[in-house]
Amino acid sequence: MPHRKSPGLKALLDRLPPGFVTDAAWLKHQGVDPRSIHEYVERGWLERVTHGVYRRPPPMQTSTTSETDWQAVLLSLQWILAKDVHLGGLSALEARGHTHYLSLSGPSRVYLYGDVPSWLRRMPIDTQLVVRTRSLFGADTQGIESTDQPSRQGSDAEGGPMLSPWRWPMRLSSPERAILEALDELPNHESFHNIDMIFQGLTNLRPRRLTSLLQACRSVKVKRLFFVFADKHKHAWLNHVDKAVVDLGSGPRVLTKGGKLHPDYQIYVPADLAPAVKRGDEAYA
Repeated sequence: MPHRKSPGLKALLDRLPPGFVTDAAWLKHQGVDPRSIHEYVERGWLERVTHGVYRRPPPMQTSTTSETDWQAVLLSLQWILAKDVHLGGLSALEARGHTHYLSLSGPSRVYLYGDVPSWLRRMPIDTQLVVRTRSLFGADTQGIESTDQPSRQGSDAEGGPMLSPWRWPMRLSSPERAILEALDELPNHESFHNIDMIFQGLTNLRPRRLTSLLQACRSVKVKRLFFVFADKHKHAWLNHVDKAVVDLGSGPRVLTKGGKLHPDYQIYVPADLAPAVKRGDEAYA
């Protein structure tokens, strides 16, 4: 005779969608004691992911490995545990289709910004999570949007991007915020070439949003690099970005050994990002 779910368990499962994860502290807050947690795991209503962390078993069609899908983890942090965290940087640009043509070497990385629990590093997740603070913008949350998260795993039958199987809104950076977050990874964690290729495709950024975010940005390095790439690619939106209200600091900044000082923004960059300097009719690099 099958076990009948208790009213308390039904309420719990209503709050925890299939595939989502939570921790013992949240379960305790829901009135679930350790003995009940053990019982729920024994009966298959919860799965123990790592010490103190549990998952409601995902739908069979999405449970392909013992690892946890990073989208499920992020959605759980945002909507179940109410953590102030968002998808940002190159990951947000990738989610919006801006990096699909890049061939990135090494393991896939997912950039998260904000508040995450200590147990996250112990999670068996299907990709490498890179966690950053929000120091680049401080308490300013402009440019963090809520939208359905496209899956990176393929397309639907009609050729469009597949949505997360849970179809919950995901908080992530707008393209304007995401490119500034990505620039902050230079030069140690991302390559100038990749950022240059991504910038080439950013034809539809919103200049008023960019101007506001550049004002809020706390990194002189990021702001100078933004204009280095923007000047190179000369997208139409650049004509409407108010550079005069952006504090670019003073004095040169050295980013890469063997680089070339950009004459306009006083930052050392790879030689191919520095403009040619004209002297009379002759140009030299």
